[in-house]
Amino acid sequence: MKFLHTSDLHLGKRLHEMPLIDDQRHILSEICRIAEENNCDAVVAAGDIYDKSAPSAEAVALFDRFVTELHEKGIALIANYGNHDSADRVGFASALLSKNGVFLSPRFDGKVEKAIFRDEYGEVRVHLLPFLKPVTVTATCPDGDFDSWDGALGYAIGLAEADFSQRNVIVCHQFVTGGERSESEEVNVGGADNVSASLFDGFDYVALGHLHKPQRIACDTVRYSGSPLKYSLDEHNSEKSVVIVTLSEKGRCDTETVPLVPLHDVRRLCGTYEELTLRRNYEGTETEDYFHVVLLDEDYIPDALYRLRTIYPNIMKLEYANIRSAHNADMDEVSDALAGEEEMTPSEMFEALYRVQNNAPMSESERSLSERIFERLNREDGV
Repeated sequence: MKFLHTSDLHLGKRLHEMPLIDDQRHILSEICRIAEENNCDAVVAAGDIYDKSAPSAEAVALFDRFVTELHEKGIALIANYGNHDSADRVGFASALLSKNGVFLSPRFDGKVEKAIFRDEYGEVRVHLLPFLKPVTVTATCPDGDFDSWDGALGYAIGLAEADFSQRNVIVCHQFVTGGERSESEEVNVGGADNVSASLFDGFDYVALGHLHKPQRIACDTVRYSGSPLKYSLDEHNSEKSVVIVTLSEKGRCDTETVPLVPLHDVRRLCGTYEELTLRRNYEGTETEDYFHVVLLDEDYIPDALYRLRTIYPNIMKLEYANIRSAHNADMDEVSDALAGEEEMTPSEMFEALYRVQNNAPMSESERSLSERIFERLNREDGV
């Protein structure tokens, strides 16, 4: 059996208020194409189908198109719900759809759903374990009260009743200890939601979702595919991909990563205003990507965002990284700067505060301007 592993589609998501529907439509078509070209029997989507529990009509239509395209190509879809999803919306009509090669995990009720595939080596059982909290598992267990994520998930995995003499795949949306997070994921304070990778011992492949960076956990067969698109600016250096998994005889599982090419990449541009305005000469059509711009100019550039957007129209964030921005004055520094303030003129006090706040002295033009302002204020006050 061969299948494609992806996760965290987050359909309907916006990046810094930029709608990504077109980007998601493109990447879902890419996933369908890769699955077809690699003769995959199924696509596995390990949770967070949607970005919100009440997804937009556009997001639902996009998922419908994805399911339909896979069905037309004769490729099954196996998907469970994640922490961003509504269990009832993702699992709607799951019993009916499973008869047509679309396996969606319904709301967890103490039973772990599975899809069964057959090849020349026998059966492959794919167990769908959606995102679970201890309280969810406790509500379905008459004999237990789980206060730890490990205990709750271990019990839920046991409900799958996997026969490890046969081939078994588990699809799980959870944070497994050792995984690396990115900014676009929800963080549970103190890592209380961590579960141990040892819970999955015995499974031939563990298709994980929840973390957006592609990564292995302990071995090649326990993997996060990562999200198909970059959903936070800190992912600018990451490469997105899907995993092609081939199961042959029991104990043999081969994996291969296939890169994904987005409609727009997420990139970070760092330099002075002058450097970034000249850089367009050798970046060509890449200026249509999504950008996080970091300006190194010491002086503020008036209308920098508006002016740079004439070159890079999809700038999502602009910030400065210079001596001023790198220094955050605390109250002790302010108090030290104003020591002896009784003997300081208002202009001198302002200059002292400026030096503390900006980690640099005033320029001559700034000092001249501040002196003129204070002179004017003194005249208006009759001093």
